[in-house]
Amino acid sequence: MKTDYKFSNLLGSVYRRGNLVYTEDGTCLLSPVGNRVTVFDLVNNKSHTLPFAHRLNVARIALHPKGQLLLTVDEGGQAILSHFQRRIVLYRFSLKSAVSALKFSPSGTHFAVALGRKIEVWKTPSTPGSTEGIEDDQEGGLEFAPFVRYRQYVQHHDTVQNIEWSSDSRFFLSASKDLTARIWSLDPEEGFTPTVLAGHRTAVYAAWFSYDQETIYTISKDGALFRWQYLPLPDVDPDMVAEEDERWRISDRHYFFQEQAHLTTAAFHPQSNLLVTGFSNGLFMLHELPDFSEIHKLSISASNIDTVSINKSGEWLAFGSSALGQLLVWEWQSESYILKQQGHFDSLNALTYSPSGDRIITCADDGKVKVWDTASGFCIVTFTEHTSGVTACEFARRGNVLFTASLDGSVRAFDLIRYRCFRTFTAPKRLSFSSIAVDPAGEVVAAGSLDDFDIHIWSVQTGQLLDQLAGHEGPVSSLTFAPNGGTLISGSWDRTVRLWSVFARTQTSEPLQLQADVLCVSVRPDSKQIAVSTLDGQLTFWSLSEGTQETGLDGRRDVSGGRKVTDRRIAANVAGTKSFNTVTYSADGSVVLAGGNSKYICLYAVETGVLLQKYSVSVNLSLDGTQEFLNSRLLTEAGPRALLDEQGEASDLEDRLDRSLPGSKRGDAAQRKIAPEVKVPGVAFSPTGRAFCAASTEGLLVYSVDSGVRFDPFDLDVDVTVESTLKALGRREWLVALVMAFRLGQSKLVTRVYRSIPAVDIGLVVRDLPDVYLERLLRVVAKESDTSPHLELNLLWLESLLRQHGRVLKERQGEFAEVVRMVQRAVGKVQGEVMKVAEGNRHTIDYLLGQPRAREEGEVELKLLGNGGVTKAGAEDGDESMDDGEEDEWVGLD
Repeated sequence: MKTDYKFSNLLGSVYRRGNLVYTEDGTCLLSPVGNRVTVFDLVNNKSHTLPFAHRLNVARIALHPKGQLLLTVDEGGQAILSHFQRRIVLYRFSLKSAVSALKFSPSGTHFAVALGRKIEVWKTPSTPGSTEGIEDDQEGGLEFAPFVRYRQYVQHHDTVQNIEWSSDSRFFLSASKDLTARIWSLDPEEGFTPTVLAGHRTAVYAAWFSYDQETIYTISKDGALFRWQYLPLPDVDPDMVAEEDERWRISDRHYFFQEQAHLTTAAFHPQSNLLVTGFSNGLFMLHELPDFSEIHKLSISASNIDTVSINKSGEWLAFGSSALGQLLVWEWQSESYILKQQGHFDSLNALTYSPSGDRIITCADDGKVKVWDTASGFCIVTFTEHTSGVTACEFARRGNVLFTASLDGSVRAFDLIRYRCFRTFTAPKRLSFSSIAVDPAGEVVAAGSLDDFDIHIWSVQTGQLLDQLAGHEGPVSSLTFAPNGGTLISGSWDRTVRLWSVFARTQTSEPLQLQADVLCVSVRPDSKQIAVSTLDGQLTFWSLSEGTQETGLDGRRDVSGGRKVTDRRIAANVAGTKSFNTVTYSADGSVVLAGGNSKYICLYAVETGVLLQKYSVSVNLSLDGTQEFLNSRLLTEAGPRALLDEQGEASDLEDRLDRSLPGSKRGDAAQRKIAPEVKVPGVAFSPTGRAFCAASTEGLLVYSVDSGVRFDPFDLDVDVTVESTLKALGRREWLVALVMAFRLGQSKLVTRVYRSIPAVDIGLVVRDLPDVYLERLLRVVAKESDTSPHLELNLLWLESLLRQHGRVLKERQGEFAEVVRMVQRAVGKVQGEVMKVAEGNRHTIDYLLGQPRAREEGEVELKLLGNGGVTKAGAEDGDESMDDGEEDEWVGLD
């Protein structure tokens, strides 16, 4: 079992706050998700999250015009300059203040950043490994001090909200809350002085140049749009105007007239004169300037539209709403959605993989159940039938049926083929269900509640309540069926784990006594062992058949970490985090993954109890519980600064402090929560064993064994090069070329050699292949079967591998378990596609075969009507004619 899992992707969250940025070609959209940035490929319908993370939530992002450099700045002013294509961090730098606007110049040589009421222009660092930089004679490479401040502008009196450059990068506009917009020059220009554009009654949100740069548009929070032109005084004769009398003047005014809402975002596309505005009531409008003719007026939500962005061609509009976590990409000309995604806007509670491993299901306190595609990273369907928080979800191992338990007192079954809820299970009295278990055969479903001590069991076919299992003396916290289907295991706060024989004649249970309240129970895939997590931080392993404890480990020191603002002790001594709330086995049962109310996920070896890996789900200081030590500079006379309301909503210090009752998790519903708490309520291994996912406060984190980017020089020597591999391929030495490609570890080279081997020689190559390369070749075949169109070639490889190495795969099934599952998934996908094509062809063939028969029937009817009778010659030569009765009978039989 491999344990070198690394962060792969972030699902469950598509937009948090900040601005959206398109790439230069307009095919990808960059969206800040917490302290990370996710890239949505709008053409290939995929998404990936960049691997680096900030220490605070990302506030502003900017992409270099050439598309190589990405500059991201968090709420504290810490900037990260990264290489966008390579996804690596180049430099880290502190701007020492919160950033309200960020923009690269069109030439790419400078970028402007707004720090409160101050504007700074910095030189763009050069890209390592290239000669593109701020100076023509500068060599590419890492620099000691890459960030050089070029100029500083300090004439605004309030926060600058937007910066916009001219197309020649000589000037830029700034819009501020001080009711003005200003024109600045990058370098001192002869005859130019910084100009103030004043006239708005509220804060100016943005200012833009027109395409010909002869006009300036400014827009304010109250929905007023001003058009500025360089004009003389209106009463002066144009022929008598002196040059110094000309200045920027308002030539036109327009208003949006949104009485119940104010402007929250706006964007302008100079090439097409398209203006897009968003308002606090979820309404957005499209206008064509300078005539201010309305094109569209639509509402996308009931909450603020926080940001809008237009791609370079002006066709796609991207909207972000932080209140609901929505991200929309809309093509305004065809009025169709290119992308419509929404994450959970409440904390996640549980998650599970589909049996095929290509879907992840998440459920949260917002009452929604979402299905995520692991390949694309998109949410493909959302179920909203539950009316309260969804606490647990589980798949039936046979069939595409998902079961969920909710605080609304219902357990629901969803069909993931037709995407509908087809069964609802309820108890005789109103209960809030918190745990669920499904029989492997999918015949019965069991649920437990923290309000009641009984376990409720229903029939999936009829929806009837079959039984209520009584025996626990405390709330039921965890339920699971053994994979062999014979036993139901339940854990309770009464410090016992009970084993129930659900399908036996008598409902008896065997209790296993523990030393603390049971939080989670998990069964090994071979149904021989169970793992139990308790409130005292212990993780114990029990034999399911014998009912005896086999081993155990103390995880208190491993899981404890991260100090909350309200804690009076250091992180190592905080009692609330010293236990695992979720535990799961890997596919082969050799390791377990555990998480709890802390920022750590622990990976343990079952036999030895050794901690193999410890993953930190977040380093985001915007979340509560990520710091190990509190900063004494953040302590004030009234207490920690994080507990104070610095937005001015609370007028008294006594009202600002957190005074929730001891033991209360939610606190006062009327009190604004400052920072969410980091925790891991659920973890799950992928059926293939190549990845695992964790539900966290940040979203759905996916960790995978990334074998594509690692260089693994297996049996490498000086003779093994790309050139020698291609020469061996040219000499038709197929096995030698394949082994050399495996040794180099370059995926493109392996694919080229794999596809170059003729079909007639596949059997010989597979027969002589050393066993050490068997796993690698199986992985390549599984990947090719999943992505390439060479159907017959891939099936020939699979057939030959299974026929000649099937014995090895059987004897060492634990070692090859994950790659065999990958092959099964690829074959299942191919089977589904082939069956779909075959089904379509069958209907087509039936239609084509029916055409001659229909034509013959038409000819027979014509003869019947024209001749007044039909001879048998129409069917068989030499027969005598029939009378009318026989004729009708014959035609009818035909």
